[in-house]
Amino acid sequence: MSLHIDAETALADAPAGHKDDLRLWLRMLSCARLIEAEIRRRLRANFDTTLPRFDFLAQLERAEDGLTPGEISRRMMVTGGNVTGLAARLEEEGLIERRVVEQDRRAVTLRLTPQGRRDFARQTQAHEDWVAELLGGLSATDRAALLRLLDRTRRGVRAAITEAGA
Repeated sequence: MSLHIDAETALADAPAGHKDDLRLWLRMLSCARLIEAEIRRRLRANFDTTLPRFDFLAQLERAEDGLTPGEISRRMMVTGGNVTGLAARLEEEGLIERRVVEQDRRAVTLRLTPQGRRDFARQTQAHEDWVAELLGGLSATDRAALLRLLDRTRRGVRAAITEAGA
C-alpha cells in the first residue's frame, strides 16, 4: 500500500542543517497554495470568473487613467499575448474599454467601464470576505505577529538576493 505524504512530512527524516528552513518554506508555500486554490474555486463558483481576470481588473481599478497592455503585462508578470487575449474577452463583455493615447495614436490604454467597476467592486468585497474567513482561525494577535514575521522574512530575502547579486 502506497501512502501519499507531502514534501514537508518527507523532510521529517532529513539530515539536520537546513531542514527547518525547508520545512518553513514548504509550510508557507502550502498555506499560500491552499488559499489560492480556494479563492480560484470561489471566484469560478460565485462570479464565473478566474483569478487572472480578477487580477487584471484589479490592476485597472488601481489606475484611474488606465494602463497600456505592456504595463499590465509587467505588473501581472505575464506575457503580452496573455494580456491581449484577456483584454479582448473583457472588452467583449463590456468590462473594459480601449482608448487611443492622444500623443501616440498607435498606443492604447485600457480602462474599466462603469459596468466593470461595479462587477469588480462586488468581486472585491467577496474576495475580502473569503480571505477573512480563511484566515479566521488566527486571532488578531496571531495575525499581527505573523505580519511582523513575514515582513521580516521579506526584508531578509530581499537582502539575501541583493547580496547574492553583488
